[in-house]
Amino acid sequence: MTEQKTLMILVAGPYRSGTNDDPKLIQENVDQMNTTALKIYEIGHLPVLGEWFALPLIETAGSIEMGDEIWNKLFHPVAIRLISKCDMILRIGGESNGADEMVRIGKENGKKIIYKIEEIKQNTAHNNGYK
Repeated sequence: MTEQKTLMILVAGPYRSGTNDDPKLIQENVDQMNTTALKIYEIGHLPVLGEWFALPLIETAGSIEMGDEIWNKLFHPVAIRLISKCDMILRIGGESNGADEMVRIGKENGKKIIYKIEEIKQNTAHNNGYK
């Protein structure tokens, strides 16, 4: 039996898109990404969200409101840096320019892009002994 390689998988989904910056709707988007991340973890991989890295940095840098200069300087750029460390990107949820940008950049960098969590096993079963 071959040992499964743990993959780092970026969960890319809407954060602000479609929310009109309503904190409740933004939290629903975050909850959906976090729930997906937990499922990825439970099947044996390491999930990451750009938000997990960007939001604390944004707060520490002194952002006053979502979309201000500091926020814009960090929010998507942090996730873009994270892409290079990931093995795969799982695109979830509805419309999102930011998530679509993560997919585009991921493709440009040769990352595997998937759209359903079930695709993780399909895309690892035949590669380098992953199961």
